[in-house]
Amino acid sequence: MLSLYYMAFIILGAILLWLPISHHGDIGLGEALFTSTSAVTVTGLVLADTGAAFTGFGQGVIAALIQLGGLGLMTFAVLLLGALGIPVGMPQRLVLREDLNQTSLSNLSYIARMILIIAVACETVGAALLALVFVPEFGWAGLWQAIFHSISAFNNAGFALHPDSLSQWVGNPIINLVIPALFILGGLGFIVVGDVYKTRNWRKLTLHSKLMLAGTAVLILWGSVMFGLLEWQNPETLGPLSTVEKLWASWFQGTTPRTAGFNTINTGGMHDSTSMLTMTLMLVGGGSTSTAGGIKVTTLCVLLLATVAFFRRQTTLHAFGRSLGVDEVMKVLALTTISMLLVLTGIFVLAINHDGLFIDLAFEVTSAFGTVGLSRGMTGDLDGIGRGIIMTIMFVGRVGPLAIGFFLATRSVPKVKYPAGQIYLG
Repeated sequence: MLSLYYMAFIILGAILLWLPISHHGDIGLGEALFTSTSAVTVTGLVLADTGAAFTGFGQGVIAALIQLGGLGLMTFAVLLLGALGIPVGMPQRLVLREDLNQTSLSNLSYIARMILIIAVACETVGAALLALVFVPEFGWAGLWQAIFHSISAFNNAGFALHPDSLSQWVGNPIINLVIPALFILGGLGFIVVGDVYKTRNWRKLTLHSKLMLAGTAVLILWGSVMFGLLEWQNPETLGPLSTVEKLWASWFQGTTPRTAGFNTINTGGMHDSTSMLTMTLMLVGGGSTSTAGGIKVTTLCVLLLATVAFFRRQTTLHAFGRSLGVDEVMKVLALTTISMLLVLTGIFVLAINHDGLFIDLAFEVTSAFGTVGLSRGMTGDLDGIGRGIIMTIMFVGRVGPLAIGFFLATRSVPKVKYPAGQIYLG
């Protein structure tokens, strides 16, 4: 049901973007479908310059699709039913649970309301701060730019109204602080943001919140420092910039692979080593119940904890004074395995159809699966089959992990038990 809902909105969005009122004449049905898929899956991969190819109405449609896709279609459906006084039935609750990646049916309406409140508050503050940059430069038209980029950033979409994304503001402190703050907040997950706001005490935070905050901080620090070290002298990226601009760009590019998709330097000019670093960060993504994609930060944390526990000959995992059982490890292993298979299959199928640099192919597929939107410039070179592959990966990346997570949360008791066997590993 959840997959059908997302598919229906993608088709609806494509039809709206295909209308003459939405574009300046250069957008066909194929381009409209690709853009709609990218918006609903909050990816950000585009075939045309969003600001130049689409009219104000078309940009408004894209922003609405981003908002619907980022916060979850069922979240809006449940809030609308509540506003109309219509009780939310069990079928709607089941789909909402899957959309929010929850294992329980309790407090779903509360979570939906909290998601909307957090989103509106963050996007409003973000738009007001971004207006300080865009309005003086573009006049009152800059107000729409501020709103659009705020929505795109908080929902980790990566859509920008400029052909070079945000590269012309590579040294602007407001852009370099507000945009990352929005997509980090959106990528942490609404449960974590709500938990921090409610408790405001590290010791009282849940284990999930602690893992997310600690994991996010480590990944951002590692990504930013490594990007700066790898690209400092690269004439196509950081080389021509001043020292201050290099530091700002390193910070921005170290955080944006969290499935945000904005860039302040030429992504296609990065070294292969930096591209691999970015792909790793894109694959990890953000947090559960967030607007981000990827296998999620908590998944990586549990994998690392399980590895440490294995070498220490421990049967349970320990983190921040709490323990995790074998069930969580099994879920994480299944989710990671399926995700890796999807990415490798996507790269293989795309390589069959499109001859190009392998790093570009792998980067494009990883970006699509993680719903990031960063590209080394290959998106526009894809033919119809290549676009279809990328759209499928974007769709699976947005809906697939949610459905898989829900499936893994259900418990089935085997009716037959077999004697233990032994295999040799490693």
